[in-house]
Formats: sequence, structure tokens, C-alpha cells
Amino acid sequence: MCSQELSLWRLRVVADADPGAIARVVERFQNLNVLPRRFIAEFGSNNTLHIQVDVCGLAEEQLTLIAAKIGQTPSIVNAYWHRV
Repeated sequence: MCSQELSLWRLRVVADADPGAIARVVERFQNLNVLPRRFIAEFGSNNTLHIQVDVCGLAEEQLTLIAAKIGQTPSIVNAYWHRV
């Protein structure tokens, strides 16, 4: 559970319909030893995969770097985060 001092962040990723995209997103958090509070992946229209990851306890700079690295991955269309 996030304390009042910690923010809850949501990372949103849109990817081509590639099951490997899920592993590549999870890998970024695994490398930091961060367990997401929630992870949702679902197929959308036009053969896209929509991934949502809720995390807390990370700095904005860290999430910006994670989103940028994920965005450089093949098959990723867009990656961004926001405060929940």
C-alpha cells in the first residue's frame, strides 16, 4: 500500500500485438527489484496491445527513464506515465 508520502504512478504503454512486449515492460521493473501494484495487459483494436502498470515508491525521474527506455523498444508505439 502506498503511504501518503509516496505517489502512485501509472505507466501506460501501447505496443504492437507482440506477446514479447509484456515481458519487456515487466523486465524494466524486475531489474529495479520493484513489484508493481497492478499490471494489466489487453488487446485493443488494430492489433495493438495496451499495458498499464501501477507502481509506487519511484521518483519521477526514474519513471521518465523507464518510459523512455520502453519507448525505444521495437514493437512499442508509445509509453508514458502519470500520477494517479
